[in-house]
Amino acid sequence: MKIVRDIDELRSPIKNAVVTIGNFDGIHLGHREIFRRVVSRSRQTGGTSVVYTFVPHPLKILAPDRAPALINTYAEKELLIEASCIDVLICAPFTRELADLPAHRFVRELLVDKVGVTHLVVGYDYLFGKGRSGDIHLLRRMGEYLGFSVEVLEPIATGGEVYSSTRVREMIRQGSVAEVVQVLGRHYTFEGRVVHGFGRGSQLGFPTANLKTDKELMPPAGVYAVKVKRGDRLYDGVMNLGQNPTFGAAGYFIEAHILDFSGDLYGNDLRVYFVERLREEKRFAGPQALREAIQEDIRKARQILSASKIVEYQEYLDCGKRAGEEQA
Repeated sequence: MKIVRDIDELRSPIKNAVVTIGNFDGIHLGHREIFRRVVSRSRQTGGTSVVYTFVPHPLKILAPDRAPALINTYAEKELLIEASCIDVLICAPFTRELADLPAHRFVRELLVDKVGVTHLVVGYDYLFGKGRSGDIHLLRRMGEYLGFSVEVLEPIATGGEVYSSTRVREMIRQGSVAEVVQVLGRHYTFEGRVVHGFGRGSQLGFPTANLKTDKELMPPAGVYAVKVKRGDRLYDGVMNLGQNPTFGAAGYFIEAHILDFSGDLYGNDLRVYFVERLREEKRFAGPQALREAIQEDIRKARQILSASKIVEYQEYLDCGKRAGEEQA
């Protein structure tokens, strides 16, 4: 996949560009269907599949106080889009100047003149341009005389609930990490680097990897059954998110106890997959009570994780092919 980080890098329009445009935070199952349609159409026409998105998220520029915590880091987002077999990803810098561009000029000057769109795939509620004045009707009218077609996907849902980034955020904030797999199509995950902590886990008999991450959206404080990936190897683990109330610690801590592992992890990058929430974080009477609670957490985690298989993006994105078709 080619990544374009500035629209001016495009010296000429992309050949027969089949385009979708949006923020695509989370790359949930609704986004997956949009990408599948883009890839399918580009293959049918011998064209180029293109995802046009923005960095940073527009609200981080226009209304920082209302900007959502991002579900994915930008690096994760790029990996997920590449795994969807998109040919070109445009990560356009979002600026106030771009926000002030009228919708009709955005279509003509950027989508048509720069990108070379021939077919546009968008969601049913897509709005764009200055004041979000551009909509599906404008796109269709402009497509008629500028020479591109517009395909609108209706709401994609399961059980009557529409897939959306907002829904994913709500589920993560509630700690519904097991349930969110049905919306994301994969386990919620983050990457962190192991840093030095206070050593309390080792003192209790349960050494932990203290992690630092740039992930914006994390589940609420509590204890979770997790899978921890180091290199190519996957381990079972128990993770605590929160403030260590039993010790009256100040700050927010991300600590993973990796089961059946011994060794030095400092400086290592680990990827953590949330499998199930075990309990809320609580203050215990003392170290012994906490030790007993951790032992019970480990017992429950082992039981849950022994029957759990992690779904990663490589395993659920199918490059535009339906189930039963030969994979590329």
